Amino acid sequence: MNLSRLLETDSKSLRSVNGSRRNSGSSLVSSSSASSNLSHLEEDSWILWGRIVNEWEDVRKKKEKQVKELVRKGIPHHFRAIVWQLLCSAQSMPIKDQYSELLKMTSPCEKLIRRDIARTYPEHDFFKEKDSLGQEVLFNVMKAYSLVDREVGYCQGSAFIVGLLLMQMPEEEAFCVFVKLMQDYRLRELFKPSMAELGLCMYQFECMIQEHLPELYVHFQSQSFHTSMYASSWFLTIFLTTFPLPIATRIFDIFMSEGLEIVFRVGLALLQTNQAELLQLDMEGMLQHFQKVIPHQFDSGPDKLIQASYQVKYNAKKMKKLEKEYTTIKTKEMEEQVEIKRLRTENRLLKQRIETLEKHKCSSRYSEDFVLQLEKELVQARLSEAESHCALKEMQDKVLEMEKRNSSLPDEENVARLQEELIAVKLREAEALMGLKELRQQVKDLEEHWQRHLARTTGRWKDPPRKNTVNELQDELMTVRLREAETQAELKETKQRMMEMETQSQINNNHLRRAELEVTSLQEKVQYLTAQNKGLLAQLNEAKRRQAEIECKSKEEVMAARLREADSIAAVAELQQHIAELEIQKEEGKIQGQLNKSDSNQYIRELKDQIAELHHEIKCLKGQKDFSDQPTFDGIHIVNHFTGDDESFHSSDEDFITNSIQESGVNFHLHRRTGQMVLDRTVVDSSDSENEESTLQTGNLDKMVSKQRRMESYSTTV
Repeated sequence: MNLSRLLETDSKSLRSVNGSRRNSGSSLVSSSSASSNLSHLEEDSWILWGRIVNEWEDVRKKKEKQVKELVRKGIPHHFRAIVWQLLCSAQSMPIKDQYSELLKMTSPCEKLIRRDIARTYPEHDFFKEKDSLGQEVLFNVMKAYSLVDREVGYCQGSAFIVGLLLMQMPEEEAFCVFVKLMQDYRLRELFKPSMAELGLCMYQFECMIQEHLPELYVHFQSQSFHTSMYASSWFLTIFLTTFPLPIATRIFDIFMSEGLEIVFRVGLALLQTNQAELLQLDMEGMLQHFQKVIPHQFDSGPDKLIQASYQVKYNAKKMKKLEKEYTTIKTKEMEEQVEIKRLRTENRLLKQRIETLEKHKCSSRYSEDFVLQLEKELVQARLSEAESHCALKEMQDKVLEMEKRNSSLPDEENVARLQEELIAVKLREAEALMGLKELRQQVKDLEEHWQRHLARTTGRWKDPPRKNTVNELQDELMTVRLREAETQAELKETKQRMMEMETQSQINNNHLRRAELEVTSLQEKVQYLTAQNKGLLAQLNEAKRRQAEIECKSKEEVMAARLREADSIAAVAELQQHIAELEIQKEEGKIQGQLNKSDSNQYIRELKDQIAELHHEIKCLKGQKDFSDQPTFDGIHIVNHFTGDDESFHSSDEDFITNSIQESGVNFHLHRRTGQMVLDRTVVDSSDSENEESTLQTGNLDKMVSKQRRMESYSTTV
């Protein structure tokens, strides 16, 4: 009760002080009465926040709205560290014990963190000196988080948030608060490498501008002034790089309590305040206005800005709808990008295959088989996907049908009660039937008795008067008995109706009792659910958001898998092409190596030996012609036989020898020797043999011998 009264008095006193400030238009410091009111207000605020901190759990559950109002008015500086930890539930996190171990490890982001530390609050005393305590603890916290969350690692804007936390609390507590902010306040999604959440915030903020400030929206579009050009830093640093620290800290107080909603509100309030000036400027002028004018518009105090921001209409349901629209748009864009990349990959693969086919026509059949195989695999994959979709749809239909059946069935307690009521009704019905049978039997007996009486009294008028009187009395008696029987029958019917009414009344009482019990239980549930409704709604929204994030992430992973598959296909094709080229180069290298390793000098020397032998034989033939007077031969018949098809072994020297023999008139037949040609090494000059012996290797000699075996020499027979 004392705490609630303090909350009410605090809010009233703050309203009165703010009202007096608005009415007077002067500063609180300029008036002694205002300063005394302020000191008294500060005392009450300290007492109030002290009690709030001590009784935080109860206050958070029962006085949440009033706590939000107090946070909007500003948290006292000395309470800010503990209140921030309480607002984000970071006061008892297990990861705090791992902090010292994380500092001993090495992070891949250390160079980036070291580079950006000097740019973080360069004018603040705690961070401006190189290798100071502030820079060291800032490096420690950023390094520890980059090791905890390797997907995000390090992002430049996050250093400003950590720096503000370190101005308020020790590094271990600042690390825990920063981890909580990244996990529960959408900052992790903002700082991911893809920055998909930042794109969503830009889309939502742009739609808010279009709705609330249509003229300014049209002006931004005409000047190609995109939202990300001025608002990205608002969301990434929560205005810490836009406003001076006193104003930015007040905004950060509200951010710790209400999340990113305050960023949308403050951003739109800034645009509303500066709409007239921005409509007169071009793109460069607007950039200068955002960088130089807006940061100093509220140096007198942030109250005016915060008040204007809470006059902005913010619809959470519409923001959720915009989130779904943005997710749909981005999904379509990603699918189009994947399709474009797939087509580009296929185009590149086709170009590579065409080039490979042009270079190596022999591998065309293999490429066609490979394409056919890929087409078959594609058809099978699509068939399996369609089957899986059909099976999934059938299972979903079955689940819905089972849920409908379960909802139509009553619970076990109601069934037992209905069975008891049915048994009771059947018992009453049996009793009523038995009574009805008895009444019918009595009526039947009376009718028989009446008939007998009529038979007896047929001749009563012939009897004497005394006898007639007796008969009349008997008739009256029978009439009375009949009336009695009718009355009894009516009584039985009335009792039957009463039993039916009692049964119906009992059934209605049972229904009323069950209804009262259900109402009581429902009231208890309503009270219980009302207490937990806000928390459950928050958890539900968070779960939906995480589910949407998981779905987006799964789609991204599927698309990334498709991209990796396309890249792997391209890499396989490139490797196959490279292998084919290497094989060609290998064959060419073998041929070139054989040509290089062959001994051209030895080959020339062999040809010289053959020429010398032929010259020697010509001289011998010329000597025989001069010695004898025998007539010349009719002609020359040269027979040239080869075991192989190496026509390159003929030389111009052989043609010259043949022509010279014909010109000299010598007629003889040349026959090929059946034996192998033996080189006469003595014909070669001694200087040439010495040079050749110094360079000749065993392998070259073997190759020379194999070539000699392929050649056949010429012999002459006269």
